[in-house]
Amino acid sequence: MTDRPWLSSYPQGVPADIDASRYASLVTLMEESFTKYADRTAYSFMGKDVSYAETDKQSKALAAYLQGLGLVKGDRVAAMMPNCPQYPMAVAAILRAGLILVNVNPLYTPRELEHQLKDSGAKAIVIMENFGVTLQHCIASTPIKHIVLASMGDRLGFLKGALVNYVVRNVKKLVPDFNLPTAVRFNDALDQGAARTFQPVTIGPDDVAVLQYTGGTTGVSKGAVLLHRNVIANVLQSEAWNDPVMHRVPNGEQPTSVCALPLYHIFAFTVNMMLGLRTGGKVILIPNPRDMAATLKELSKHTFHSFPAVNTLFNGLANHADFNTVNWKNLKVSVGGGMAVQGAVAKLWLEKTGCPICEGYGLSETSPSATCNPTTSTSYTGTIGLPLPSTWLKLLDDDGIEVPAGERGEIAIKGPQVMAGYWQRPDETAKVMTPDGYLKTGDIGTVDAQGFFKIVDRKKDMVLVSGFNVYPNEVEDVVATLAGVLECAVVGVPDEKTGEAVKLVIVRKDPTLTEDQVKEFCRANLTGYKQPRVIEFRTDLPKTPVGKILRRELRDAKKPAAAV
Repeated sequence: MTDRPWLSSYPQGVPADIDASRYASLVTLMEESFTKYADRTAYSFMGKDVSYAETDKQSKALAAYLQGLGLVKGDRVAAMMPNCPQYPMAVAAILRAGLILVNVNPLYTPRELEHQLKDSGAKAIVIMENFGVTLQHCIASTPIKHIVLASMGDRLGFLKGALVNYVVRNVKKLVPDFNLPTAVRFNDALDQGAARTFQPVTIGPDDVAVLQYTGGTTGVSKGAVLLHRNVIANVLQSEAWNDPVMHRVPNGEQPTSVCALPLYHIFAFTVNMMLGLRTGGKVILIPNPRDMAATLKELSKHTFHSFPAVNTLFNGLANHADFNTVNWKNLKVSVGGGMAVQGAVAKLWLEKTGCPICEGYGLSETSPSATCNPTTSTSYTGTIGLPLPSTWLKLLDDDGIEVPAGERGEIAIKGPQVMAGYWQRPDETAKVMTPDGYLKTGDIGTVDAQGFFKIVDRKKDMVLVSGFNVYPNEVEDVVATLAGVLECAVVGVPDEKTGEAVKLVIVRKDPTLTEDQVKEFCRANLTGYKQPRVIEFRTDLPKTPVGKILRRELRDAKKPAAAV
């Protein structure tokens, strides 16, 4: 597909292409906004507003602190925190110092954290104290030399900060005891950095900005290498795409987005934090969106215009008793991503807010947005929309040949937002990149005459739980180490709340092995969304003649033929 038939379906004013070269790096983009919007609020958190000027000053101090540790351009620094002002400050500091950000899921188990820190070669980590015990259990096996330890109340002022920390530690008991004797507190690191002189670093568009970890068909978590120009491109693509409706924000009203998705996830990283910086917007940081009542209470205090979320969050909020305590009338764009948006949820959201959910599609490997429905849509389309500006999509058969119009094929993506490859894994990179620069997604799709793409199947065995990828091999590798398991297989099954859930099928070696024992073992070794929700014991697993487990048969089976 050399031409782009979808361009004729673009809303008026959306350009065919963006100029990703307008910024040399994300640092250039951020520093422009720090100066241009110095007096504006950048982040709102627990009732405290943090200005662009404050984010500028404190990130520069933290960057100077990191340089003082002897970290040099290209070194990796991990960030493991929930949504809080320290996260964007740390991101800006890491990038300003010419370092590479490694985004880490705060809910990882020690096993998962150890793999990511070792694979990335991270020398330092900025971590919320709530997860200190996780780091303690694996740090000896990692290259981490420096720890900056944040707490929830760090940037809330002395009195409020002390109160929040007391509640988090002693009332809610969210900080398990840990021992990290070399750790330096976040505020102390800022003070030490402020006493130093930050040395600006020359950073170009082809320098690595972020390692965004994702699974693969092999189940081994790999770092998608996102260059500065990849993320810049996606920020500008997203801005151009939202522009037809964000233009309706009244003059003098600061564009404001709700950040209820975790910032370590590439969706929120790009479309909340980085896009917010680019547009001089305010970002409302929601630390725990699972607490729907607290989320709605916070939103009731704000005027906001943009709300990126996953289907489960839209659904949970729309069905909550406190939904109408929030003023949704100013909402201009609701972007659904990470997982499929359900028609019933889209219908309910439109009825309750007057703002349709525009479903989009992307991957960690595409920084992440590749397609989206027009923000001027007035109804749910059931598609993943149109390719964004400067983006090409085509559908390929198993031989990598483009399929004829109307046929199914594997979605392949080309554009300035596509990653440089997987971190130190040229073999894995070669599996997904075509000779002409397209990324093969593993998703099977169709496209209509107007250029709207639709996902109809999945080539890979991945399970998608509330927008998070779960790779069967990883879960199987963990469960296989449990005494009493002869063999096992993992598949995805439909789930009303999370889209899909993990189902684990086990053939026992020890007939006394129980479901509770399996669940307890999985809790210790797998973060929440990877843990099986359904466990089934069988006498054998369906296999090919050469012994490969037929996961599709397990998925399609209504009742197991040989259940025990």
